[in-house]
Amino acid sequence: MKAGSGDQGSPPCFLRFPRPVRVVSGAEAELKCVVLGEPPPIVVWEKGGQQLAASERLSFPADGAEHGLLLSGALPTDAGVYVCRARNAAGEAYAAAAVTVLEPPASESEPQPAERPLPPPGAGEGAPVFLAGPRSQWVLRGAQVVLTCQVGGLPAPALYWEKDGMALDEVWDSGHFTLEPGRAEGGQGVSLALRILAARLPDSGVYVCHARNAHGHAQAGALLQVHQPPENPPEDPDEAPKPVVEPLKCAPKTFWVNEGKHAKFRCYVMGKPEPEIEWHWEGRPLLSDRRRLMYRDRDGGFVLKVLYCQAKDRGLYVCAARNSAGQTLSAVQLHVKEPRLRFTRPLQDVEGREHGIAVLECKVPNSRIPTAWFREDQRLLPCRKYEQIEEGTVRRLIIHRLKADDDGVYLCEMRGRVRTVANVTVKGPILKRLPRKLDVLEGENAVLLVETQEAGVEGRWSRDGEDLPATCQSSSGHMHALVLPGVTREDAGEVTFSLGNSRTTTLLRVKCVKHSPPGPPVLAEMFKGHKNTVLLTWKPPEPAPETPFIYRLERQEVGSEDWIQCFSIEKAGAVEVPGDCVPSEGDYRFRVCTVSEHGRSPHVVFHGSAHLVPTARLVAGLEDVQVYDGEDAVFSLDLSTIIQGTWFLNGEELKSHEPEGQVEPGALRYRIEQKGLQHRLLLRAVQHQHSGALVGFSCPGVQDSAALTIQESPVHILSPEDKVSLTFTTSERVVLTCELSRVDFPACWYKDGQEVEESESLVVKMDGRKHRLILPAAEVRDSGEFECRTEGVSAFFSVTVRDPPVHILDPQEHVFVHAITSECVMLTCEVDREDAPVRWYKDGQEVEESDLVVLEKEGTHHRLVLPAAQPPDGGEFQCVAGDERAYFTVTITDVSSWIVYPSGKVYVAAVRLERVVLTCELCRPWAEVRWTKDGEEVVESPALLLQKEDTVRRLVLPAVQLEDSGEYLCEIDDESASFTVTVTEPPVRIIYPRDEMTLIAVSLECVVLRCELSRQDAPVRWYKDGLEVEESEALVLESDGPHRRLVLPAAQPEQGGEFVCDAGDDSAFFTVTVTAPPEKIVHPAARSLDLQFGAPGRVELRCEVAPAGSQVRWYKDGLEVEASDTLLLGAEGPVRTLTLPHAQPEDAGEYVCETRDEAVTFNVSVAEPPVQFLAPEASPAPLCVAPGEPVVLSCEVSRAGALVFWSHNGSPVQEGEGLEFQAEGPRRILRIRAAELTHAGLYTCQSGTAPGAPSLSFTVQVAEPPQAKLVSELTPLTVHEGDDATFRCEVSPPDAEVTWLRNGAVVTPGPQLEIGEHGLSRTLTVRGCQLNDAGTVTARAGGTATSARLHVRETELLFLRRLQDVRAEEGQDVCLEVETGRVGAAEAVRWLRAGEPLPHDSRMSMAQDGHVYRLFIRGVVLADQGTYGCESHHDRTLARLSVRPKQLRVLRPLEDMTIIEGGSATFQLELSQEGVAGEWARGGVRLQPGPKCHVHAEGRTHRLVLSSLGPADSGCVSFTVDSLRCAARLTVREAPVTIVRGLQDLEVTEGDTATLECELSQALADVTWEKDGCPLTPSPRLRLQALGTRRLLQLRRCSPLDAGTYSCAVGAARAGPVRLVVCERNVSVLSELRSVRVREGDGATFECTVSEVETTGSWELGGRQLRPGGHVRIRQEGKKHILVLSELRPEDAGEVRFQAGPAQSVAQLEVEALPLQMCRRPPREKTVLVGRRAILEVTVSRSGGHVCWLREGVELCPGDKYELRSHGPTHSLVIHDVRPEDQGTYSCQAGQDSAHTRLLVEGE
Repeated sequence: MKAGSGDQGSPPCFLRFPRPVRVVSGAEAELKCVVLGEPPPIVVWEKGGQQLAASERLSFPADGAEHGLLLSGALPTDAGVYVCRARNAAGEAYAAAAVTVLEPPASESEPQPAERPLPPPGAGEGAPVFLAGPRSQWVLRGAQVVLTCQVGGLPAPALYWEKDGMALDEVWDSGHFTLEPGRAEGGQGVSLALRILAARLPDSGVYVCHARNAHGHAQAGALLQVHQPPENPPEDPDEAPKPVVEPLKCAPKTFWVNEGKHAKFRCYVMGKPEPEIEWHWEGRPLLSDRRRLMYRDRDGGFVLKVLYCQAKDRGLYVCAARNSAGQTLSAVQLHVKEPRLRFTRPLQDVEGREHGIAVLECKVPNSRIPTAWFREDQRLLPCRKYEQIEEGTVRRLIIHRLKADDDGVYLCEMRGRVRTVANVTVKGPILKRLPRKLDVLEGENAVLLVETQEAGVEGRWSRDGEDLPATCQSSSGHMHALVLPGVTREDAGEVTFSLGNSRTTTLLRVKCVKHSPPGPPVLAEMFKGHKNTVLLTWKPPEPAPETPFIYRLERQEVGSEDWIQCFSIEKAGAVEVPGDCVPSEGDYRFRVCTVSEHGRSPHVVFHGSAHLVPTARLVAGLEDVQVYDGEDAVFSLDLSTIIQGTWFLNGEELKSHEPEGQVEPGALRYRIEQKGLQHRLLLRAVQHQHSGALVGFSCPGVQDSAALTIQESPVHILSPEDKVSLTFTTSERVVLTCELSRVDFPACWYKDGQEVEESESLVVKMDGRKHRLILPAAEVRDSGEFECRTEGVSAFFSVTVRDPPVHILDPQEHVFVHAITSECVMLTCEVDREDAPVRWYKDGQEVEESDLVVLEKEGTHHRLVLPAAQPPDGGEFQCVAGDERAYFTVTITDVSSWIVYPSGKVYVAAVRLERVVLTCELCRPWAEVRWTKDGEEVVESPALLLQKEDTVRRLVLPAVQLEDSGEYLCEIDDESASFTVTVTEPPVRIIYPRDEMTLIAVSLECVVLRCELSRQDAPVRWYKDGLEVEESEALVLESDGPHRRLVLPAAQPEQGGEFVCDAGDDSAFFTVTVTAPPEKIVHPAARSLDLQFGAPGRVELRCEVAPAGSQVRWYKDGLEVEASDTLLLGAEGPVRTLTLPHAQPEDAGEYVCETRDEAVTFNVSVAEPPVQFLAPEASPAPLCVAPGEPVVLSCEVSRAGALVFWSHNGSPVQEGEGLEFQAEGPRRILRIRAAELTHAGLYTCQSGTAPGAPSLSFTVQVAEPPQAKLVSELTPLTVHEGDDATFRCEVSPPDAEVTWLRNGAVVTPGPQLEIGEHGLSRTLTVRGCQLNDAGTVTARAGGTATSARLHVRETELLFLRRLQDVRAEEGQDVCLEVETGRVGAAEAVRWLRAGEPLPHDSRMSMAQDGHVYRLFIRGVVLADQGTYGCESHHDRTLARLSVRPKQLRVLRPLEDMTIIEGGSATFQLELSQEGVAGEWARGGVRLQPGPKCHVHAEGRTHRLVLSSLGPADSGCVSFTVDSLRCAARLTVREAPVTIVRGLQDLEVTEGDTATLECELSQALADVTWEKDGCPLTPSPRLRLQALGTRRLLQLRRCSPLDAGTYSCAVGAARAGPVRLVVCERNVSVLSELRSVRVREGDGATFECTVSEVETTGSWELGGRQLRPGGHVRIRQEGKKHILVLSELRPEDAGEVRFQAGPAQSVAQLEVEALPLQMCRRPPREKTVLVGRRAILEVTVSRSGGHVCWLREGVELCPGDKYELRSHGPTHSLVIHDVRPEDQGTYSCQAGQDSAHTRLLVEGE
């Protein structure tokens, strides 16, 4: 992802939408979504179109891109659709989700036992409360265990025990335990003790005691753990010896696992009594530890899980099971596959003390290999707790401040998931810590165990910081247990066991079980019986809900859309609703629903409506009203209900049907109002004659009255209402007015508290209601507070009279005055009035007149004069006249110093190419200076400029270079100003980016961080999270001129962080976030598939995910599946598969493949194969029998429940007449009791009636047999049930036929009865003898017979495979199946439902297949759900059948649509059911029917029609019903923009504004303007505007260069080109310049008036261009152009020219020179030593003046002796090598002024 400051960004996009939430009232509801955008969007939540604000119950948590809405204590009013709106500069997006708040059942859930004390005797009835709960115990096998609980409650509760969620009689024989009821201590409750006579290892588990009465339910649990005693021989002689692992009779299974992965072995064992399990490894018993977990799963299987397998874990693992009946073994050989790349030194187990440290160390093959540390599955990041060190190939982890929870398995992982594992043991008070997390299903029991070092210590159990009740805690010796029976969602949290400073913590997570809401009530009827009441009746729902529930009744007024709750009741029946239950009279409808903790049923509406009238009561009655004359009188009263009433005035009824009226024409007017429960009567503008009127109100059940009293109104002030402040100037007319409410009412005026007196200057008048005070000509003394007072009320006026303001006429601008010492300085100010007071201030202090300061006044002119100014006299002077001020800045310079600034040495530091200005300020503007650099005079050039402005001298270096460094001097005479300039290279600056940048990328995306520097050769360093980065394949550093780049070619989430580009003097910061890409299922495209397979057969479910590394989870009927021999999970590239190699019908169900973000559902149906004949495989040989002998024809089919049809010689065989049919499991038998000749022929058994159905034929022949006799007798036999019994006898001759009879019936051979023959020997074998097989067996041959008795001892019929819970959808077929340990008769087992035999139902059928018994239910309905059982005489198993309503599916989904703006779109979908009401939404916002939105529903088809669409209507259109959602994309394209009105050619005059205009067909369209084919951009002169559909181009101050062709383009449309012509403006001079003659030092003003206002002119003086600044000021006032020249000198004289286009005007400027005067004279006497140099200096009044030097009256000429110097106004005489003869008088002649100096020479 690339980003830059110039990008427009990206609009918000929802990565995860909020999901609908259903909560019970009072619970917490949370909506979450993930939204991205650049810049990060602003997220707000809305409901009902209103933005939500945070409150005590509502908060909006945010974590990066994840935003949430958290609603605490949800109420029914909180239900609705919540919209998440995300907006940034690039756009906005919406997402919506519904929150449903369910009413809880009337019976609240019971509080915890420890929180509800037992009510004392006589306090009334109450729910059960545990007085003492059972205690957890740890015992040896064979010991006696007693668990006792004591419970209180009224009425006395019923108590019962469960083990691991099952009733005790389902787990044990009755002889293994006893229940001993009793009374609790103190006699306040009951108790029930569970006594286990001799504990066995399988008795370990959780025991829960339940207490229930009519008011509620309570439960408490305890843990029992039974351990193997240390002695080898068991004390119980009846128990078998300790199992020994015998050598395996066959090769074990093989299991391969990669090193570092987990290995899981599962063994499923059945037996009665329940078998004991032991695990062995390489012949040695295994004990549970950190890496070997042994437990029993929810299906009853025994599991051994080896975590993080290592090479040392390979070997033979054996599961040994035994009970009193025997033992069995199951084994597997574990192989650990080692990786190619291994740790050169693996981790070693370490121990550490609590609060100490532990060090883990390993070595990797290469120092550059990265590693990561884990504690079990949790990644450890470097911090103070976990210090991670890398030294070459050594990797070290130091764990600081050890605690009990640090005990566990630690891993160091290289690339390729190569791991080394070690155990860290923390020694401390806690030996065995809690697991890191514990997942429990809602309703199951949660058990937590802790082992401590010391016995008998007391620990503390808490959840989320709050102590847990003592009834669920137990301790015994070193062991401490916490048992939470039947956990709920409220039990989830962080559970902690604390012992002193030690503690161990686990996260208890409760997985919720999905429940179906209750069904609706039935047979709802309404009866309108008594007046003003309605009777409502209904019946309970069918089937009745399994949890407590209530009925909620609601009402709706006819014509309204709102339903309002009336009340809730617990029992169904009849409810009478009186009129007092409604707020107002009207027709009402009613509806009822069922509510439980699992939700709410659909509403059932009672047919018809009822008219109800509430009974009114007086809440607030009428009160007497007292008002003033002319005011309105209001009478009001409040009733208890909304009802109509009648008002009376003096006994006369007021018309209520008219809101306003009057009692009689011209009389009192009134108004009647009713708002809800309040009734009001308004009497308007009552008069005094209405006083005493009686007002009454009447309605059914209420009558009230009150009186009206009217008083004369007091006087009050109508205006002014508040105090008035007025300001006037002297001589103005002042009028103060006060208006009273009554006419001609007296009032008095006061000023400053004193009553005023009338005079010529103050007049008081009264005119009706108005009172006035008039000041004809106000004076300053008239200011004050005026009051108009009358009968307790007053009006106040604050009057201020001021003199008119004073204005300063000159100067209008700040004046700057420069003078030298002893000069006369005069400051002048002119005001507009002679009598105006003026004050002078200097530096903020008022000036007082003295010898040094003189103040003068002449008419309107005021002056401040400094006769002989000195440097301290300088400063800021102000002339203050009223509110105005004139400013003067006076600077007095001492000529002893030429340089005013700088006073010291100046140091200038600059960077290369920077502009450097050296400034020197002098005391006089005419002084000349000399600039030098490092002692050499500088020469002016483009790289070095010398500037002179007034008294300021500048040396400018426009682009300084390194060689310009040095010392610069500004010299004048013997003075100089020093500047030291140091030039350095400029610092490296980062030009782009200037601000911190945030980049968000998806995994594997290319991320480029770009930085632009101010210098190309500048080095930079890149850092990530504070560490300098190194270039690699995953991180590339690039340099291109001034650009530097850091590239992540395929970014990974771990590469995110803070990156810094450091350039030494500047840094740029980047925050990179790399998110994992959304895990999607790209194939199949459909989210629900229906698949059918045959059984047995191979079933493969396949999904393709993106990206290829996405993890998936598979679920079957809502439960996550695990890989096994019968269920294989595969992953190859992006393909994920679930395979059932040998699918059976019970494998049918709903399979779900789920990634992190998506899921797909497979509805798998497995059909049974057609019926086939299994035995015999072919038609048998003909069967020959003698007449009278029995004949048995037998065959075996492939399915036990299959139907067959018998035929004889092609005709159907009818049962009866010596023929009978039998079915024994899959075997089908045709039996002929006594064969006759007519029975001979061809018998056919066919599996169906369809032609070509499989069949099997038998041939029966009836013939007389030869005579035979028996040689030996049968012997009586006694066998065990299930064993075989064989009877043997001998006959003669060998081919003699023997007939076997059992209990007198001829025996037919079959699977159970086998008849054998070997020579003379004949045998009858009874396979798997059953109890009903006992009896007499007879062998008959010819006329002889022999008999013997068969005795069968009974064997228990136990269930090896028990019933499993089944979840099915309404209408599906269900099969419940069990497997017994032996084959029993069909009637050996009995099927039950809810403990009762199955009712007669044609949809139910039972079948037996050997050991397997099945119950089939075809087309299940909701009433079929419940608990089903299968029992034999010795065993019983139960399972629950859950039936969910038929799922709603989309048969034909919505389709994406693209519409042109203004068109309409129709969305249509088809559902699998009719009569379903859903919601349409666009962009997450629910759509309401309207003129542009039409919603239709017809059968299973739903249609949405949207018309008059615009681009803003684009978005996602969805249809939602319950949890089903179908969406499609609506794209509305803008209609092409056209130009309605084009451009027109335009001609303007130079300097005017040109406007080009066109009109578009749409307001929102961007246009492009061009001139001569080149695009135009806005500028100060060029403005581009959009006004609705109008587009304008405005070009101000047009010039000839602006002429050309202009065009406007929008999309494919274009207007123009048109031509713009700029005509030259004709300018002429209206008023010529006038010549000016001034004296030296004065100023001159030139004015010229031209014909055009917008005209630019130029001024010249003496042929050179004049520019504003210094002594030159140029301004323009409309058509007038003005030039002001100040401080003129004689050399300034010349020609003044004004030029404006072709027009010009010329005038002359003459400057009269002033007489030359000496400003500074030489000393009168000067002494010089011989041989030295003498300098005499004089300063004259102007530069260029001529002076003459004389000695003793003789003019001196320049030469070696005398040097004459002139520098501006300063002139010097230098006498070199002074000698005594040079002594004398020297004079200087300047005009008419002269000065003399006596030169004295001393020394020789």
